Amino acid sequence: MPLSADSPNDDDEIPGLTLAIWAESLYLSNLLLAPGVCFAALLWLYYRRPDAPALGRCHLKQAISASVWAGILLGVITAILLTLNDLHSEATWLVVIIYLTCFHSTLVLLGIFGLSKALAGQSYVYPLIGRPCE
Repeated sequence: MPLSADSPNDDDEIPGLTLAIWAESLYLSNLLLAPGVCFAALLWLYYRRPDAPALGRCHLKQAISASVWAGILLGVITAILLTLNDLHSEATWLVVIIYLTCFHSTLVLLGIFGLSKALAGQSYVYPLIGRPCE
């Protein structure tokens, strides 16, 4: 089927756009679908594409940094909360569930915002947990 005049051409694509979209999608998948597996895929992409365009490299570094922070915030802090408190106390579980709900949903919303920036072809730095891009 011939291309219409309104359809985008591959020659006009922003360098690194596909990699940026993949990076942000894998970050969200790491939070929502398959933790660990998608993080390994992010690392694989990072080491496979050392000479990626600036947009893709920026989103890839942001996604890896945010995934590491998500693991610390969601895994390590939760383990510390459970270790320091009584496991049979309702208050402990109330605090843990509220903590996980608030931080997980915040990280997901930031990931959605990062994905929307990637789809628009713009760079994005996660607030507080992101690494500055070159």
